[in-house]
This record gives sequence, C-alpha cells and structure tokens, in this order.
Amino acid sequence: MSDGNSRSITTNQVGVHDKLDELVLKYQSSVNKRPVGEHTQAAFDEVSQWLGGFTGPVILDSCCGVGESTATIAKAHPEARVIGVDKSAQRVEKHSHYQIEQGNYCVIRADVNDFWRLVRQSNWQVVKHYLLYPNPYPKKTQVQKRWHGSAAMVDLMAITTNIEVRSNWLIYLMEFAQAAKHYGTISDLSEVKGANAMTPFERKYSGSGQTCWKLNCRSEES
Repeated sequence: MSDGNSRSITTNQVGVHDKLDELVLKYQSSVNKRPVGEHTQAAFDEVSQWLGGFTGPVILDSCCGVGESTATIAKAHPEARVIGVDKSAQRVEKHSHYQIEQGNYCVIRADVNDFWRLVRQSNWQVVKHYLLYPNPYPKKTQVQKRWHGSAAMVDLMAITTNIEVRSNWLIYLMEFAQAAKHYGTISDLSEVKGANAMTPFERKYSGSGQTCWKLNCRSEES
C-alpha cells in the first residue's frame, strides 16, 4: 500500500449519531440469534486447538487485514498468545509478507461477528482487544454497520473492556466511547503520534497528512 494518496473521510454526518444510545440499549436488551457461519466455527476450532491448554493472556487483533499489526503485537507481548482475525481471505493470504518467526501468534480468516460470540463462550483469558482502522461506514444511514451501533457490540464488550480502537475519523471513536460507556467503561482519546505505524492503513493515512486517533477503553473498576 503506497503512502500519500489516501482520501479523507467523506460523510454527511455531523457529530455523534443521534440514534446511537437508542441502538446500544436496544441490542443490550435483545438476544442475538444469528447462526454462526460454518467457516468461522471451523476457524475458531482450529485456533482453539492451536491454543491447546494455554491458560495465559490472549490478545485479539480484529479486522487485522494483512496481519502486520498482529505480528507487531506478538513481538511486543511474548508472554501472550495473539490472534489476528479478518474476513478477507485475500488479505489474510498476504500475511506472508509481514510474518515473523515467532510462535505466539496466528492470523486466520473468520467473520468477527461470529468469532466474538464464540470467544465470549470460551474460557480464553482475553486481556486486550485491538480494532485498528475498521471500516467506518461514514454515511449517516450506515450507523448500524459500525461495531458500536450493531448487535456485535454486546459480544465485543463481553470479551474484555480493555480495548484499543484506532481510526482516521474522529467521530467513529467518539461514538465508540459513548457506546462503551453503557457497558461501564471509561475511555481516553488521543492523537496517534510517532513514526511506527501498526498497519499499512495507518502508514497510508499518515503519509497523506491525515490525523490518526486512538481510543483506549477500560473498566471503570480497573
């Protein structure tokens, strides 16, 4: 992915979506009955087998793309098992360009909506969850496609409240913080600074002169 040619977010939405709180409360009080896809169940079973009897810390890197961030996180946390998940087989297959010789991580193809539900039902000790540059779906009518405006938020927040989200659209992170507050979290929002980009997207946005932001969520009790 080349630097310096990334378009800025174009949106018809000004500020946090006026229906966000209503959506969050709606999904908090409903049951997700969507069947888990077979390919995601198979991927989850494969990762569970890879984890084996590991009882230490697990870190998730959802929507990991080519998995550059997954490898970076794994290198920084050798004591943990790091799992990168992306729905695109094409992106996951490109991970060989970023792979490092470290056995504490894996990158798999799966639907994160279903994968999060399966993780929630597991005994994994997830200590941190990264969501780096997810699709922002910036049109106002697309709010329910954003994680925090969808049914997936319930499972996402149940896995761990220690979450880091990065985006080049500030409103996305403001919305996520507001939605996460309904789950008893507090959040810190700051600008991403420094030259060490975690993903090709971050490198591209920075190279285009765009400001990148990060949101760190944690439980109010921690």
